[in-house]
Amino acid sequence: MNLISKTIAVAGLLTAGMLGSAALAQSGAEGTFTIYNDTAGNVVVGFYTNDGTGWSNNWLGDHMMPGQSASAEFFAETGSCDQLFQVGWLGGDGSEVMDEPISIDICQATNVYLGDNEIKFD
Repeated sequence: MNLISKTIAVAGLLTAGMLGSAALAQSGAEGTFTIYNDTAGNVVVGFYTNDGTGWSNNWLGDHMMPGQSASAEFFAETGSCDQLFQVGWLGGDGSEVMDEPISIDICQATNVYLGDNEIKFD
């Protein structure tokens, strides 16, 4: 599959999503991960994180068509690497259909694969 790369408008923005209470176990982190839309025909319209303080705004600046990928960078002095991750898909009526949230370690994940029937990361 020939992936078209684009940058999500989130560089540095995950900081806000990662900043949390002092009880969260992380002394600071930065990193990059790539999200791949590996579906046959589904469009990603939303990408959300939750560090335990509530859901973030949509990190995507644009729709991700099948075969596209997007890179995200994050920087944080404190906060939790463990996040809930949720994807919004374009529904047949133009609405956003939310996937079930999954747990992800955004400090360890380098690739997030959004498939037709599963989301996985490594």
